[in-house]
Amino acid sequence: RKVQRNGARLVIAAAPDTLATLDRMLWNIAPQDFVAHCLAQADEELVHASPVLLTADVGSAPHHEVLLNLLPEVPEGFGRFGRLVEVVSAHDEADRGAARARWRHYAARGYAITRHDLVLKGG
Repeated sequence: RKVQRNGARLVIAAAPDTLATLDRMLWNIAPQDFVAHCLAQADEELVHASPVLLTADVGSAPHHEVLLNLLPEVPEGFGRFGRLVEVVSAHDEADRGAARARWRHYAARGYAITRHDLVLKGG
């Protein structure tokens, strides 16, 4: 919702099972909280028009404003996006280890990284 309020379009990269779960969750939220979205397998016209695209293949995304990465690895083609957001578990050590590896990858390539620790901020 925050990305949409700012007039940007979002690509969410995740594994297919995570995308299916996220798609169901987005369709079942309260009407006032609705987030217009589609899966990458949707009709091409819908994919191009959708403000939020759910995909396992970042390279196929038609827009490149904001990428939310829920994959355990660095997404192929992330550099085409104006902004990349990573979500890291507060408690899953495997996820945290993968996030550290991604962080090193981005830092080694000179990307400016801003850390937002929601646990320290209380939510």
